[in-house]
Amino acid sequence: MSQIDQEKVIADIKKQIEENKIILYMKGTPSMPQCGFSAQSVQALRGCGEKFAFVNILEHPEIRATLPLVHDWPTFPQLYVNSELIGGCDIICEMYEEGELQEVIKAAV
Repeated sequence: MSQIDQEKVIADIKKQIEENKIILYMKGTPSMPQCGFSAQSVQALRGCGEKFAFVNILEHPEIRATLPLVHDWPTFPQLYVNSELIGGCDIICEMYEEGELQEVIKAAV
């Protein structure tokens, strides 16, 4: 990927994050997750009771390759709330179990 292409992908990612209060970059879709970590993250988000946007990184290899560079987070899924990186599956699930994720999600909508 050229520098110009990478800059465009980064701009597209930042736009997605800004335009969606809650967005999950995941493998697969919420109705058909393609990995256990994505499935657990979707389950936690659904438990919060609010709608969320998602990007299937398996259908967007350019995003899959570039997103880890944006916020220095190498793994997927990645959850963003109000343009802030929350983290991956472990953090999402831990926050959910402690009731923190519900508070963050409710404050975002």
